[in-house]
Amino acid sequence: MSDVLTQSRIVKRLAPDQDGAKKHSRRFGDALVCVRYRQDRARKRRYTTVELVVDEGPMQTSTPRRTPTEVYVLIRYEEAELRRRARAAGAIWDDSRKVWRMSKRLARELQLLDRVMPKTLPPIAIRNGKI
Repeated sequence: MSDVLTQSRIVKRLAPDQDGAKKHSRRFGDALVCVRYRQDRARKRRYTTVELVVDEGPMQTSTPRRTPTEVYVLIRYEEAELRRRARAAGAIWDDSRKVWRMSKRLARELQLLDRVMPKTLPPIAIRNGKI
């Protein structure tokens, strides 16, 4: 059945309090998240599906999710090959600061950690070469 549903197209999604979902809301109560109406035009079938909350509990907050650290890296204009490699690897030119933005991991891979700029440095200081 799940194969059939992945081939179908959702044509309507209703909240539990909307007309067309109230019957299911009475049946499933507070566990109902939404009702979806699907169509499979190839098989000429329609399906009604419901999304239910089946478990609830506290979130584990002991291991915070790590977000990639973004850093500003100074690559001088004369270093064309290094700029090309940084751009190809996903670095983004920050025109207001005149530096390259990239993840710390990328800076490490390109061996540029010694060129990381403080985030609080004003753009004018970078432009004037006062680093």
